[in-house]
Amino acid sequence: MRLTAFTDYGLRALMRLASAPDRGFSTAELAQEFGLSRNHLTKIVQRLARAGIVTTRRGGGGGAMLARPSDQIRLGDVVRVLEQDQALVECFSDKGACIIDGRCGLKGRLRRAEAAFIADLDRSTLADIALSRPGRESVATA
Repeated sequence: MRLTAFTDYGLRALMRLASAPDRGFSTAELAQEFGLSRNHLTKIVQRLARAGIVTTRRGGGGGAMLARPSDQIRLGDVVRVLEQDQALVECFSDKGACIIDGRCGLKGRLRRAEAAFIADLDRSTLADIALSRPGRESVATA
């Protein structure tokens, strides 16, 4: 399975927020840190905010922060939110047309594989990947 760049940067942004949970990060600051357009990062943060994963506040001392502790944010939930409009294969999308639909054994297997992938991510939290552990670099210095 391949995740979109949108999800990749969303996960990176969340890891960065988790590295300093009491601090608000501006989208401009995060965009510069990741070498990403501010507009693109703003869309990511907005989707995370609509899902209740982050909170945002404008003005001085504002920015994006985690809406709840990182150990309460499941990676599977994050991926579901950020990948919500991305079908694994064309036939999963509303527009997907398949001439062998009804006889295809691949679609069911791919759905089960996708569900297993997300279920595995559900076993991990943002805290599992964002907090520094012995022998690993901190997110802030990576």
